Amino acid sequence: MKNLIKSSILFITLLVGTSFYAQNRTLDNYRQPDKNGINVFEAPKDTVSTFTDIKVRVGGSSTLQFQSLDHENSGAVALKEIGTNFNLATANLDLDVALYDGIRMHLRTYLSSRHHPEPYVKGGYFQIDKLDFISEGFLSNFMKNATIKIGHMENNYGDAHFRRSDNAQTIYNPFVGNLIMDGFTTEVGAELYYQCDSGFLGMVGFTNGKLNQAVDNPDTGGASFLAKLGYDKQFNDDFRFRLTGSLYNTGAVRTSYLYSADRTGSRYYLVLEAEDASTSGNFRSGRYNPNFGNKVTAIMINPFLKYGGLEFFGTIETSKGRRNTETERRTAKQFAGELIYRFGNTENFYLGTRYNKVDAEEANGDDIEISRFQLGAGWFMTNNILLKLEYVTQKHDGYNAASIFDEGKFNGLMAEAVISF
Repeated sequence: MKNLIKSSILFITLLVGTSFYAQNRTLDNYRQPDKNGINVFEAPKDTVSTFTDIKVRVGGSSTLQFQSLDHENSGAVALKEIGTNFNLATANLDLDVALYDGIRMHLRTYLSSRHHPEPYVKGGYFQIDKLDFISEGFLSNFMKNATIKIGHMENNYGDAHFRRSDNAQTIYNPFVGNLIMDGFTTEVGAELYYQCDSGFLGMVGFTNGKLNQAVDNPDTGGASFLAKLGYDKQFNDDFRFRLTGSLYNTGAVRTSYLYSADRTGSRYYLVLEAEDASTSGNFRSGRYNPNFGNKVTAIMINPFLKYGGLEFFGTIETSKGRRNTETERRTAKQFAGELIYRFGNTENFYLGTRYNKVDAEEANGDDIEISRFQLGAGWFMTNNILLKLEYVTQKHDGYNAASIFDEGKFNGLMAEAVISF
């Protein structure tokens, strides 16, 4: 409780402090953390510079959910009794600093989350859009379209992670929950982007394959390789089309964290969890992790279309891997489709639906299927304030009779209030 109070005081102090002066918060090649950042994927690339001196942008987000969900299973394993109430409020603190012409730093700290009520750093990176710090105009023709990111950061696998909730930063997500198989990881590495004026884009990256950084267990390291190829074009005022394919491949690491790296927790608290489950200890409820140990190869394809206020975003994903004790690799597949209609003078209202399905082979031989259906609605009261309402239902099939997920399902309503600036 003391840590939560300290976090709240710090967050309020920052809010009050920023109100005492008119801060120029515009940064180059930067995704806005409010409504203006929706449907932005990679940071935009522009060679026009506004840099005059070091500029510090203090931002953050706060999110609160109201949960009214019911769950049940076959009864082989007793479930935690859950009711209707508010969940713990979550908060982020963001520091974005223009350090030099073409160089920016980003740092995100989770002030409170489902898994950790105390503050801890998610990660950060340097973004380099010019190499003028070496010499003025150095490789300017190449850097006109290129961007370099280096850090312990959210790695760019797929496009779904651009629309997911990141602890309290939930304004980009039209729904309350993320995908069932939530592809997201933070590893130390570097990524090189190349975005052409024609709409074609590419990215290659390498990481050390570790979520938690330490010099012990040196034999557990192994580079992970990332790549993305796509096309993104605004054809006219009404129509935009984007299609990308992404690859994540890792070698002999002890554990791949691609589907378990989110340390903040899911939005569906304690669904299909055992009687002795705790909110923080069982913080990934409602999600699925195939528990691949090493030699993971994951491919994600994401189409995105927007015509007027109507938009579609899809996910087609296949992932293969195995635990260190397994001789054969298993496969997990995921499919998702979102249909959103945004309306109002500034598209400040929306209605949406998402269908999400996972088919996977478990290490014990179970051939499981998880399906989720969501209906959502949202209202942007301002560019920085969003209210969401969602109905969700999820069903688990194929689990053995001794599993807690045997005939498991949950459904109900979720409401979420978001502030992001």
